[in-house]
Amino acid sequence: MNGKPLNRQTVERLVMYCRLLRTMPDDSPSNISATAIADRLQLNQVVVRKDLAEISGCGKPKVGYLAKELLVDIEEALGYHNTNSALLVGVGNLGRALLSYKGFEECGICIDYAFDRNPALLGEKFGKVAVLPVEKLPNMLERTRLHIGIIAVPEQAAQIVCDILTAGGIKAIWNFSPVRLNVSEDVMVRNENMALSLSLLSQHLARTL
Repeated sequence: MNGKPLNRQTVERLVMYCRLLRTMPDDSPSNISATAIADRLQLNQVVVRKDLAEISGCGKPKVGYLAKELLVDIEEALGYHNTNSALLVGVGNLGRALLSYKGFEECGICIDYAFDRNPALLGEKFGKVAVLPVEKLPNMLERTRLHIGIIAVPEQAAQIVCDILTAGGIKAIWNFSPVRLNVSEDVMVRNENMALSLSLLSQHLARTL
């Protein structure tokens, strides 16, 4: 990989390639071509070939890529080999689901801390993570120097939590609250607006059914 930042569309396709290679049957051929990947995922062959050339040098004309080596290169490009510790604020139903999801570690993310203001949840464990009082969040950020925060709190608390996280050095936020957060230019926010997604699905059904 040449170290050049990948755009969002490329990253989204690389995730698809990664999933495909990870789920290939054990008796699959050891080599796979860009054309085969494009056909299986119904993508443009030229685009797939360009993506793979950008992150891997193991491809050979008429032979393709050794699937295992290509998977390693894709995972490396996506940052999956660099495990990043993250924290979660908000241990409601959604927060608990996130804590229980085992797929994060495959993507290089490990949720090591969880915070909530509900006294009934404090000390309770979800997976390997015990819930801590949100009042301890600033001190923990100062001690651990984490860079990834996940916000799953109600709308009215989202910006307050965001400000605490960024003041403590968080540079990447995964926001599940239905509000647009105000952050400085050096902080990346990924919004997951489930209400919007459900609305788009409903509109599609209304048009097609």
